[in-house]
Amino acid sequence: MKLGIPRERHEGERRVAATPETVKQLAGLGLDVLIEADAGAAAGHADLEYLQAGASVVPALDPAVLDILVHVRPLEPATAKALRKGAVTVGLASPSSELATVQALAEAGVTSFALELVPRISRAQSMDALSSQALVAGYRCVLEAAIRLPRFFPLYMTAAGTVPPARVLVLGAGVAGLQAIGTAKRLGARVSANDIRPASADEVASMGGTFIKLDLETAEASGGYARELSADRGALQRELLAPHVAQADVLITTAAVPGRRAPLLVSRRMVQGMRPGSVVVDLAAESGGNVEGVVPGADILVPTADGQGHVTLVGLKDAPSAMASDASRLYAKNVANLLALMTRDGTVAPDFGDDVIAGACLTHDGAVRHLPTAEALGAVIPALPDHEPSVQDDRLQSEGGI
Repeated sequence: MKLGIPRERHEGERRVAATPETVKQLAGLGLDVLIEADAGAAAGHADLEYLQAGASVVPALDPAVLDILVHVRPLEPATAKALRKGAVTVGLASPSSELATVQALAEAGVTSFALELVPRISRAQSMDALSSQALVAGYRCVLEAAIRLPRFFPLYMTAAGTVPPARVLVLGAGVAGLQAIGTAKRLGARVSANDIRPASADEVASMGGTFIKLDLETAEASGGYARELSADRGALQRELLAPHVAQADVLITTAAVPGRRAPLLVSRRMVQGMRPGSVVVDLAAESGGNVEGVVPGADILVPTADGQGHVTLVGLKDAPSAMASDASRLYAKNVANLLALMTRDGTVAPDFGDDVIAGACLTHDGAVRHLPTAEALGAVIPALPDHEPSVQDDRLQSEGGI
């Protein structure tokens, strides 16, 4: 079976869906690997490395001749339509926002797997691209904040005087948030964090942060996910967070609800209440933002309430792509591991009796198999062989970890 690896064409995207290391793994499964020229160049992998790993480098990929297509960014509808019936795709699909592509995949008879839908269970951890890429983003956002902050992060005691450590506040203690806490702590900052899931307090402490407990209702749903707060409780959350935000030199927000707009955690007034020179980094900028007024890919100077300076509001965009080498290393392994689960003797033959494979399936046999996406398209979801739609399949679109 021919497996294709394209050069990503989305503006700002530098990752690649396979590395020379995973090409060896894929070839070892009995697959014939084709990679588009320069597909891995931005991630630090030359075509020669792929050739040495066992891939064939081609000037351009023809979707019509591929049995399997692996990708990073969601496919364009035109690419989906060009795939042959029965082809398999694996990659990030953003099904709730890429309905035209989902429809095209279904109509083309393509079996597509969305990495966003991989169940959050122990057996699937090695295929969890959301977590691997959040790890990269959480690390990167602290570096972006440190570059912009006109102060040191660590404590310094010198003959000329003592420099106090920076105060960093992280909102959201999911994978990205915990990595941000750990990174800021390693840089020497005093770190505190808040999450609407009480169970996250121990995780924050394990990374060296101080958990801020607010007088709010419990907002933890099944599987360790966070449940989005109602409008009035969200307003109360912002009110309770305001004094903590005001004391921070750096604020990092990481709250996201997959498939839905990011929750508003910080108002413009709260940002204006911070000290001049403070920095806010919003990791959820591309999905609407946790901070009022954030613009994806832009730095905005917000005047402070006292008129004595400004706060830098950073709408972080393409954070994993900024660290394309390691982000690709992790992502490519997620892709290869999922393919390995469904490949036997050189043939990709998904077993839909497997909860991981069934949960990650987006389209198959001419139908949309993910319930929330099917409902958004006004379609009826037929059951997969030996598998019924479950709460596990639906949960990722209705709840989000932060």
